[in-house]
Amino acid sequence: GARSQKVQMLLIMLPMWMNMLVRTYSWMNILEKNGIINKLLGNFGIAPLEMLGTGGAVILGMVYNYLPYMILPIYTVMSKIDKSFLEAAEDLGCNRWQKFKRLILPLSVPGVISGIIMVFVPSISTFYISQKMSNGTIKLVGDLIETKIKEQWASGGLNAGAAMSFVLMVVIFLCTIIMNRFSDDDGGNIAV
Repeated sequence: GARSQKVQMLLIMLPMWMNMLVRTYSWMNILEKNGIINKLLGNFGIAPLEMLGTGGAVILGMVYNYLPYMILPIYTVMSKIDKSFLEAAEDLGCNRWQKFKRLILPLSVPGVISGIIMVFVPSISTFYISQKMSNGTIKLVGDLIETKIKEQWASGGLNAGAAMSFVLMVVIFLCTIIMNRFSDDDGGNIAV
């Protein structure tokens, strides 16, 4: 019910009350060789796994940090769907899958588009999560820009880093325009 939804949203948003640095360091402590997971595995006689410093750790860190930005707009849009639409779909003989495919999914497209944009923009430019969770072995676009700026800072020129940042900004801007157009086109197509 409504109370259960509020509790679930609270649990999803609760980590967002902490700084991203704290959340990332927490995952580093959990995934390291002497971390909680490897200690639990050691209790069962399993050798420690190398989790920190892998691509999976970077993906886990990014998903954990950015998932609420995807869930919140989708939840907001879905909570505003009129219950009479769902009742009408049931009256017309739709099962759960058909209601989802023909009604809920098309009506939630604006929330999905908004979530994609809200996750895409910070994740495309992130560099801290990849540095910490992969020990610097995995480079993302944000890492390359940071490296170029650090390399050129001492010599007084920031041309390559600035150019890369500008190209990234243009790509983000174009993707946002495309996503907004896609969202406007698909906004109200309901076929029950």
